Amino acid sequence: MKNPKDGFIKGRLRSIRFALRGMFLLMKTEDSIKVQLFVATLVTGAGFYFEISAVEWMFQIVVIGLVLVAESLNTAIEKVSDFVHPDYHKKIGFIKDISAGAASFAAVISLIVAGFIYLPKIALLF
Repeated sequence: MKNPKDGFIKGRLRSIRFALRGMFLLMKTEDSIKVQLFVATLVTGAGFYFEISAVEWMFQIVVIGLVLVAESLNTAIEKVSDFVHPDYHKKIGFIKDISAGAASFAAVISLIVAGFIYLPKIALLF
């Protein structure tokens, strides 16, 4: 919550603190984020191993961010939905399914980008 006594700089610093706290809470409590961070670590290692180009690093970092953001927003939507309506409700289920679908779009896009980056490099090994 915004404190009216905070100046611009102090307000921004508080916002950063809340954002970092949110990132930590996601990494600590959400299995989907843990899995995505593990996969991100693996593909980062693969990037070093295969010596991918700067452009390939750019695409890889963007899709890692895309997946993490989508998973984070999916988690937030699910938490709000469960708070608003803790019991099963068809409309809440629909909202949660759409949210999960958005995260799935991000995951599929990341797999496509990974294919463009790594399949030609893996093919050269054989």
